[in-house]
Amino acid sequence: MSIDRENNSLNAKVIYDLTSFTHLDYTNHLSCIVWFSGCNMRCDYCYNKDIVFAKNGKYSYNDILDFLKTRVNLLEAVVLSGGEASSYELVPFCREIKQLGFKIKLDTNGTNFLHVKELVDLNLLDYIALDYKAPKEKFTQITHSNKFDEFSKTLDLLINCNIEFEARTTVHGDLLSSDDVNEIILDLKSRGYKNSYYIQEFLETQTNIGDLKKPKNRLDKYGLRNDIEVVFR
Repeated sequence: MSIDRENNSLNAKVIYDLTSFTHLDYTNHLSCIVWFSGCNMRCDYCYNKDIVFAKNGKYSYNDILDFLKTRVNLLEAVVLSGGEASSYELVPFCREIKQLGFKIKLDTNGTNFLHVKELVDLNLLDYIALDYKAPKEKFTQITHSNKFDEFSKTLDLLINCNIEFEARTTVHGDLLSSDDVNEIILDLKSRGYKNSYYIQEFLETQTNIGDLKKPKNRLDKYGLRNDIEVVFR
């Protein structure tokens, strides 16, 4: 999906939905989640199908800011998710959120390198969750995109700056094997990644983009390398 940046005024309805309260998505912080419409990937296991294919949303940036003004001193942070939030020009929105005193976490696939870099350079983000979708050889198969190089630049950027971030992978046992995950672990280690690496096992839902069912193969957790700390969610 091509995002038209010229339409991203604070009044544009680009936000698919709002989760007004969560204590799970940003560890140790009471947060809300802002779900941005549209995504530049079509990951088979993705259960946010409606969000991914949405061309517009229910809320504008200003709608969310009005909500946040009622949550000052009640919530601590705002999670920007989707879809793919970094497809949008987020700087003005994030500045307004910061002025209200909230922390900001970005969930991203890392393929909009320049947008992420701008947010990092301007110190507008407090935490990033970066999806490492698959090793390079399987990246297009899993995501239906050719954006591994852009993701790779974002990963290197985050490793080499001071921002708090995590790398994480969603695993469907019929799509990614322990060998594939070990390849990711080795790549992270070789780049100098020092944080925990999070693995999220596929959540079976009624619908997902690839119409996937419960995997026939299970990830061999005991076959994973211990070069970096691996944490299962």
